[in-house]
Amino acid sequence: MSIMHLYHTGLEKINHPDIHYGRKNADFGQGFYLSDNEEFSKRWARERSGLTTYINFYELDTEGLDIKRFSRDEEWFDYIYCNRAGYPDKLIGYDVITGPIANDTLYDTWGITTSGLLKREQAIQLLLIGPLYMQTVIKSEKAAAQLKFISAEALTSEEIATYREIVAKEEDEFQTLFSEKLAAVSQENNISDNDAF
Repeated sequence: MSIMHLYHTGLEKINHPDIHYGRKNADFGQGFYLSDNEEFSKRWARERSGLTTYINFYELDTEGLDIKRFSRDEEWFDYIYCNRAGYPDKLIGYDVITGPIANDTLYDTWGITTSGLLKREQAIQLLLIGPLYMQTVIKSEKAAAQLKFISAEALTSEEIATYREIVAKEEDEFQTLFSEKLAAVSQENNISDNDAF
């Protein structure tokens, strides 16, 4: 038996995740999104008045599941791009999809990457920058049945503030990298366009 340890942070204990709750135009389509990195999951904790913020702990038994594993490459980019554009999910038959998070969803880059304003090659270059974090998406009822809720831990306001500071610092660094790369690919675009005349 092969077990994946997974985490999900939110404003409730989620004993029975709903795979149909998430947006269809998310990077890996509709499903229940988790991380294999506990610390990373805690970074995205939010507070809301009168509610408790939890990190939920799970174990996924991968036995018999059809799992698609992505790395940062063109196939990954094409899947993200099609899902964001609202095309039918090309991998709807998989039970689980795991692969890199597109960092422009973590850090505010105004939707530039998949806006259609950039050439495909430029958009790919932008999605390849920044730290590499992974996500795992439960896509099928079969996989959801094999996702075992272990426990949930309440996060304190102090913990949440500490993790939000980490995100803010990392986002500043990412924005700098993103701006530099965007300027570079824009310059390349201008040069190639000029060369065409």
